[in-house]
Amino acid sequence: MKYGRSLQELAAELERQNNSKQDFIADTRHVCMDNHKRLVLQGQEVQQVTTQAHRQIGERVGIPAKYYDKMAENAPHLLAANVNHWFQSKPEKRMIRTMDGNVRAFLSDSYRPLDNFELAMSVLPILQEINAEVESCEVTDNRMYLKCVTPRITADVAVGDQVQAGICISNSEVGLGSLRVEPLIYRLVCSNGMIVNDLAYRKNHVGRGHHSGINFDVSEYFRTETRIADDKAFFMKIQDIVRAAVDEVIFNKFVDTMREATKNHITEDVPAVIETVKKTYNLGDGEGNGILTHLIEGGSLTQYGLANAITKFAQQVESYDRSTDLERIGAEVVALPSKNWARLAVA
Repeated sequence: MKYGRSLQELAAELERQNNSKQDFIADTRHVCMDNHKRLVLQGQEVQQVTTQAHRQIGERVGIPAKYYDKMAENAPHLLAANVNHWFQSKPEKRMIRTMDGNVRAFLSDSYRPLDNFELAMSVLPILQEINAEVESCEVTDNRMYLKCVTPRITADVAVGDQVQAGICISNSEVGLGSLRVEPLIYRLVCSNGMIVNDLAYRKNHVGRGHHSGINFDVSEYFRTETRIADDKAFFMKIQDIVRAAVDEVIFNKFVDTMREATKNHITEDVPAVIETVKKTYNLGDGEGNGILTHLIEGGSLTQYGLANAITKFAQQVESYDRSTDLERIGAEVVALPSKNWARLAVA
């Protein structure tokens, strides 16, 4: 697995972010974009806008991404005029999430914050309780990750090829996906991780709309006593899910799948197989070339070898988010049914 931060570094950064965050519920008639692509909320300081928030603004007001980006680069005054027109002519309430002087998300007013700091503080004691060690962790602009393994549940895929059970806990505070708890398989011989997305628990960030009365304009979002109680109950449920996630039955079943994959050989031209993999999983040319290199170097031209080539390459990519995507793709490849594998790699 790709190394991110130490657990101590992650905890310090989550605490820093938690102290820097502000959320607002705003009527778009009281929000405007200026000619420097910044967002102005009535009664608040001008905020820079992240790439993710720009994308969400564009999607919400109906400006195609390509044209939005062209205006942002070449005609920011025209972008501001377009955005402000739609903010005024089709007003609605939005949750605007800010941190470090930046608008980082432009979301539905029914978005339910399930934040990284609270999630980490809830699950870290449980991970210690079940003897799961944090092998890799990170917080990016888009998501937080805790990837954990436990030496108490192990198996051999083949002689000298031992794997351990684990879990991947991830969350996005900016509207890029649900809170997830996913089984993870950790291969000791090469530190590869496979995340079994098909068996994930997911919780979407959906709640009730936020109402602030008739004279509503822009107000800072605070959790009510009811929401605090709801969140406490929710994170207690997540604790139970984490306790149950390192499941020996699920682990052994997936290990059996991996053992079967060692028997399924690539008989098609190998570069052609990689081209098919690229198209199937929307991989770039550089990713395809890197996977091909690891497949050949690994010396196992099998379904299992291909999956491990993908997860080995995942350790090299710069983006931790993309590395995690590739770990999920590796698990998908190793679990392909026989007919799907045949279409992919059998001449």
